[in-house]
Amino acid sequence: MAGKLRLKVVTPVRTVVEAEVDEVTLPGALGALGILPGHAPLLASLRIGELSYRQGMREHFLALQWGFTEVAGDAVTVLAEVAERPEEIDVQAAEADRRAAEAALKVAAGPEFEHQRAKVEAAVTRIIVGAKR
Repeated sequence: MAGKLRLKVVTPVRTVVEAEVDEVTLPGALGALGILPGHAPLLASLRIGELSYRQGMREHFLALQWGFTEVAGDAVTVLAEVAERPEEIDVQAAEADRRAAEAALKVAAGPEFEHQRAKVEAAVTRIIVGAKR
């Protein structure tokens, strides 16, 4: 497995990806994290966003919502609240979720504002990833 990473993405209900990959890009809490073979050990929190990984010339995408990652040796483990492949995403439902959250955001305050903002961000991520089928 020289020159490869072992990627495992799991949620509380299933393993979404378990594969040998060439690189991984994660939505870190403080910005995008690019992981290549030989990366230094790392523990990081993840935010809502797009996770991508490359196998040869083919790129794959997941819509991710919150979690943590550990990079140890050439293993990248992602523990996420939600992780969806493009073909699992109903783009029309995500559009409806985005519209509803944007409407609620206009009248929200305090913690509810942050909750609705996160719902908008999750819906937009799902729309973007879902369009990459």
